[in-house]
Amino acid sequence: MNAALHAWKRFEGLPFGKALFSRFVCWKAPYFASISPRFEELRPGFARVSMRKRRAVTNHIGTVHAIAMCNLAELAAGTMTEVSIPASMRWLPKAMQVDYVKKSSGGVRATATLPDVIDGPARDVPASVEIKDDLGEVVCRATITMWVSPRKRS
Repeated sequence: MNAALHAWKRFEGLPFGKALFSRFVCWKAPYFASISPRFEELRPGFARVSMRKRRAVTNHIGTVHAIAMCNLAELAAGTMTEVSIPASMRWLPKAMQVDYVKKSSGGVRATATLPDVIDGPARDVPASVEIKDDLGEVVCRATITMWVSPRKRS
């Protein structure tokens, strides 16, 4: 089992486990700490990560900043990709196409999905992310192209 998925399985059922896992991910990738994410669900091919609305993630008109939503989308898609690909593969985000559907005046939740990835040659794999507000309305959609390639042998 992948190390990130193993950590999730260990933490998710514990009191404050999801919060601890979220902090652990931000320790490994510090930039994501700026949005204070909260992992809610993680499994191969699927992730759900939320972000509360707070001053640090808002723009000049008081709504959730577009780039904060991009960070949430990349975190959800990247972590999901990490737990989804075969151990013989590695990944890097290559491109991101984002559609801002509407303003979000409350917290948001990103749901990321990925098609099955099997061992094989290097290739682009699209991760889809949909971000909804507290009312369940879509506020942002993103497709993040992941470059999935064989790990270098040592």
